[in-house]
Amino acid sequence: MTLVLTNVRPWGGDATDVTLDGGAVAAVGPAALDGAASAGADAVDGRGRILLPSFSDVHVHLDSTRLGLPFRPHTGSPGVWNMMLNDRRNWRDAEASITERATHTLGAMIERGTTRVRSYAQVDADAGLERFEAVLAAWETHRDRADVAVIAFPQAGLLREPGSAEVLEEALKLGADVVGGIDPCALDRDPVRHLDIVFGLAEKYGLPVDFHLHEPGQLGLFSTQLILDRTKALGMQGLVTISHAFCLAELPAGELQELIGQMGALDVSVATVAPAGWPLPLQQLVAAGVRVGLGEDGQRDYWSPYGNADMLDRTWQLAFTNKFRADEQIEHCAAVATIGGASVIDPRAQRLGSVADRPGLAVGDPAELVLLEGDSVTAAVMDRLPGRTVIHRGRVVADGLQLV
Repeated sequence: MTLVLTNVRPWGGDATDVTLDGGAVAAVGPAALDGAASAGADAVDGRGRILLPSFSDVHVHLDSTRLGLPFRPHTGSPGVWNMMLNDRRNWRDAEASITERATHTLGAMIERGTTRVRSYAQVDADAGLERFEAVLAAWETHRDRADVAVIAFPQAGLLREPGSAEVLEEALKLGADVVGGIDPCALDRDPVRHLDIVFGLAEKYGLPVDFHLHEPGQLGLFSTQLILDRTKALGMQGLVTISHAFCLAELPAGELQELIGQMGALDVSVATVAPAGWPLPLQQLVAAGVRVGLGEDGQRDYWSPYGNADMLDRTWQLAFTNKFRADEQIEHCAAVATIGGASVIDPRAQRLGSVADRPGLAVGDPAELVLLEGDSVTAAVMDRLPGRTVIHRGRVVADGLQLV
């Protein structure tokens, strides 16, 4: 199928036409529309909107969302274990099933411009595979509208409750795409055993790993170094992601630069949700060749009232929490939210080479695209207007805010 996007502005530049064919960008430049029409091509009037690569949400918990349901007061108390227990007390009593909620939220993410997703699915002794199966069902509903990778995620740790490691492995047998881990020191309090299980399963099933690492300062540095040691020993360069990586916001300059250099050398990627108080050193990371992606985390769930399924909104948050003002820096946040995230999901994909790099819209690039209203990319991030057209594999999958 050939699709011509007319009067669009790639990365906010000059207006042109972009031709898509076979799920990729086939041409950038004035299209011969009469000839394309006679050949059966469709056309989309870009109306002078900005054309960007579509968003890649690389850290979202589709299995805990409450988007679309009545707002409820936040009842959690501080700490990962306490928040997990609060979620456990409440998630089965929601006004809709997890499958319905995950399906609704994934659909809303697509409508707002996200076509590449890496979602967690909690597996533990309490939930079993119920939450994992709900995320798979949501993906099945939207499988023609977005690509979804599912992380089997031991939110409650692997050592605190009997059977946790077994249910994690069962999810891998049923088709999980990534092995999850979490706070090997602070939560499980036995980093060697925790890493033995996570990396052992990754090696057994030939899968990448993704670690939630909330651990601060020197404790986070210690866990990160253990993860890097395992990555090197097992030859898993390009297959390890550290999510949150809060310690990167707290380390002394010398330790930080050394750690980032090690991460770049081992091709360990980072996924952030742009939290207040822990800004990532984005410029140092990209300079060291570290792949960085952005995600929305929980979506108005039992952990937090925040989240609205809009990665453009989270892009604003990434810029805001880093105190960025210059256009180049804010546009870099958009690049992280799009191409950066895509490279976290697939290490073979195109990568950001610098803060000024704006790839993803050249001939041969994937036809994963979103059209946004705005005078410039920075303006689009600031205003976050509706009226978006979303393209997945060269086909329009959402227009405005309506499902198609």
